[in-house]
Amino acid sequence: MKGRVLICAGSDSGGGAGIQADIKAVTALGGFAMTAVTALTAQNTLGVQAVLGVEEGFIRRQLASCLDDLGADAAKTGMLADSATIAAVCAEIAARAPGVPLVADPVMVAKGGHRLLAPDAVETLKRLLLPLATVITPNIPEAEVLSGMAIPDEAAMLEAAEAMLTLGVPAVLLKGGHMPGEGLVDILATPEGVVRFEDARIPTRHTHGTGCTLASAIATGLAQGLALAEAVARARRYVRAAILAAPGYGAGHGPLDHGVTVDAARF
Repeated sequence: MKGRVLICAGSDSGGGAGIQADIKAVTALGGFAMTAVTALTAQNTLGVQAVLGVEEGFIRRQLASCLDDLGADAAKTGMLADSATIAAVCAEIAARAPGVPLVADPVMVAKGGHRLLAPDAVETLKRLLLPLATVITPNIPEAEVLSGMAIPDEAAMLEAAEAMLTLGVPAVLLKGGHMPGEGLVDILATPEGVVRFEDARIPTRHTHGTGCTLASAIATGLAQGLALAEAVARARRYVRAAILAAPGYGAGHGPLDHGVTVDAARF
């Protein structure tokens, strides 16, 4: 076991996304997962039925308990829900984990369409979270909100990624899964240039939790000493294998097989 990853995100009672997916991904890639739960959700493959937020002071207490004793080699944020939660998480990370690589997944809407970030919290996320992050991992709808522009094609993805770099984050992984077509392109943009990742799209409805899983897999790579591009490449291979091995559970967007491997060397 190598690499301590502290995850700050919401819980998914259905087990496919959120904290549950995060823990599974970190473990499958040989890391050690710790958590600070920001919200409880009642959800399954059909959608989110209810959300119960965790009080900000208790979120900070969870983070402090982990960092003061166990420490962290990387951190990952997911669902942060509102401005107060974002402010609490950012304050604790800045105070107790300066310099620790942070993968920020700017979760805004669940796969089934339920909003997971208050509209008025977007500016708080830009102002407080992005400058702390090592990399952000928005999908196209999230990137449209953060960049303030429509993203209809790959050229627009490049333009939007460049726009997001001006928000204070040193790297942007813009995921192209929402773009129509048989191919799927992700773009990793930094001030030094762009790395393009491309795969054939897998025709499946079993993609619940792919964003959470990818971000946590990247964080695990960073915690284990991989360079960012290498961590992204390994995380993408892991997520693709987990999709291909999906067990087919549920009547909606089904979960991945996070346990597709326990041998990180394969990826």
